[in-house]
Amino acid sequence: MTRPPTAAQRRVIDAADPVTGRLRGTESQLAALVKRELAFRHPRPPHDHFLTPAGHRIREETATPAASSPEAAEPAQEPARESSGVFAARIGGEEGIDSGPSRIREVHSAWQGLLELRRMTNPHGVVDRPCAWERTHLVQAAALALEAAGHRPAGADTEGYRVRATPQPEAVAVRGPDAGALRECAATLEQAGWQVGEHTEPRTGARYLLASPQRI
Repeated sequence: MTRPPTAAQRRVIDAADPVTGRLRGTESQLAALVKRELAFRHPRPPHDHFLTPAGHRIREETATPAASSPEAAEPAQEPARESSGVFAARIGGEEGIDSGPSRIREVHSAWQGLLELRRMTNPHGVVDRPCAWERTHLVQAAALALEAAGHRPAGADTEGYRVRATPQPEAVAVRGPDAGALRECAATLEQAGWQVGEHTEPRTGARYLLASPQRI
């Protein structure tokens, strides 16, 4: 791509489903995004259009990046806030955690959308392994799997899980308030198609999970 997308194309990109990247627009707009390699047309009916990784990056240019820790075991900086109207899985540490019915419905819908994205983009339509979108959004993907399974994220002053980026490629660190919660998080991630190992931070002795998407 040599030129940035037009204002109309940017509106289509910004309006994409935040989890699946599904696009809505005119045929000419969608065709132009495909030509720029910012979108692709799914080969199976109904032949919807979805953002490519490059399209996702453009969509997130104005979004605050998720916080990450310089080391897997160290506390992370303040996590990014959700953008207005855009779904974001809770990575832990946010203020004003909402666990009401509307949030539960929102998380359920996002998880179902992610499973559909797996079905449409993974070889042979497998849904028990993470897809390419998850590999480029590791923290959000792991956090969504945990939140959708009913695990409670940590609040500003409450205990719960925390998901953070690590220096290791394709790996996130997950912390829990105690050993039992950590084991439950590990079981959830494994069921969602992640490879999980438990580790000890050498300086503090704190236990944490290192999780990576399993390969198909």
